[in-house]
Amino acid sequence: MKLSESFYQQSDVVKVARELLGKELITNIQNKITSGIIVETEAYSWKEKGCHAYNNRKTTRNAVMFQPGGFSYVYLCYGIHHLVNVVTGGDGVAEAVLIRALEPSAGVDLMQERMNTDSDYRITSGPGKLTKALGIDRSLNGKYLLGDDLWIEDSGIKVGKSNIVASKRIGIDYAGEDAHLPWRFTIKDNTWVSRR
Repeated sequence: MKLSESFYQQSDVVKVARELLGKELITNIQNKITSGIIVETEAYSWKEKGCHAYNNRKTTRNAVMFQPGGFSYVYLCYGIHHLVNVVTGGDGVAEAVLIRALEPSAGVDLMQERMNTDSDYRITSGPGKLTKALGIDRSLNGKYLLGDDLWIEDSGIKVGKSNIVASKRIGIDYAGEDAHLPWRFTIKDNTWVSRR
């Protein structure tokens, strides 16, 4: 079952980032399904310097973050990697959750083809890898997550609090003190996590 608007529109982006662990991210590209279980996330809020919309600064790139929760925010990082985020919160509240790693669950052969490899080893163990494997690019920016191109389902996997590891986010040293917020969440001992 697809996650509801009310799930995405919760007011606590950090809570949503934790609750996305164990959910299944799915793409339907040219009638080909690929998916993976979310094993790593990071929360971002306009209130902290790690966020693209810090201090409610709206730009062409981050405009979708200001929509009500339930849309995708896909951007290009370093001009190379597409990264996929889930917009959360209410209308005008710029918050999102970065999906950092997946455990492949469907369409593995197609993922391998997209990654140009015969192995499934860690093909979705990072935010740039998982988007390539699932066929996610800027054409999916602003997609409604209850649509038929890109969505998240409750797969029935329950991740208990004792199996969730909180740590600081990766690659945002520029954010000063905010870089140390424990807003990165991983499933304990999962081999698909991007970085231990």
